[in-house]
Amino acid sequence: MRDTIRNLGRPLLLFHSPIDQTVGVENAAAIYEAAKHPKSYVSLDQADHLLTNPDDATYVAHVLAAWAVRYLDATSAEQSADADADVPESGVTATTGSDGYRTEMRARHHKLIADEPASVGGEDTGPTPYEYLSAGLAACTTMTLQMYARRKGWPLDEAHVDVQHNKIHAEDCADCDTKEGKIDRFTRTVSVTGDLSDEQRSRLLDIANKCPVHRTLHSEIDVVTTVA
Repeated sequence: MRDTIRNLGRPLLLFHSPIDQTVGVENAAAIYEAAKHPKSYVSLDQADHLLTNPDDATYVAHVLAAWAVRYLDATSAEQSADADADVPESGVTATTGSDGYRTEMRARHHKLIADEPASVGGEDTGPTPYEYLSAGLAACTTMTLQMYARRKGWPLDEAHVDVQHNKIHAEDCADCDTKEGKIDRFTRTVSVTGDLSDEQRSRLLDIANKCPVHRTLHSEIDVVTTVA
């Protein structure tokens, strides 16, 4: 085993917990001593062997990703570039495997993850689809407010928006034409920071309703589905 580790010829990162009941610290020490540089050792404090605590698993993932990035070779970069070449300049792609609901998405060169909470069979590794929809409305609102304020020369230091999504009975919506079944309600709370007059704040609230995503959600929508 020592010869195998010594001749590994690869960067090595060891994670070990002092309370690990499966693999003792002497095993981790032997591996570390046998390995050649570059090598690193990270103590996981109170983590168990299988990282059953989600916080411990997330910590390991973040440390591993940060540590490994310097050892990624040019081939990996080229493969990444080839993958980016397959992404269309517009639109969004989503891919979900047969295990769980974790979904890898691409929006131009951006990589995103969507998932569902553990309570419905997901792993909670990313926002839900409805949370992305709410995020689109929230981001569009803050961008629109800043765009308008800058054009007017108003001192809007920061625009903050909170969006909550719920399903409600249609009869509970006084302004809705539909009175049967359930409808989607997005509750948006807007807060602005800056030396603004009451009139300016009121106007910004009106502008929030004019953001493009807000208009899309209120307009007639046509979804065309084809089979590739």
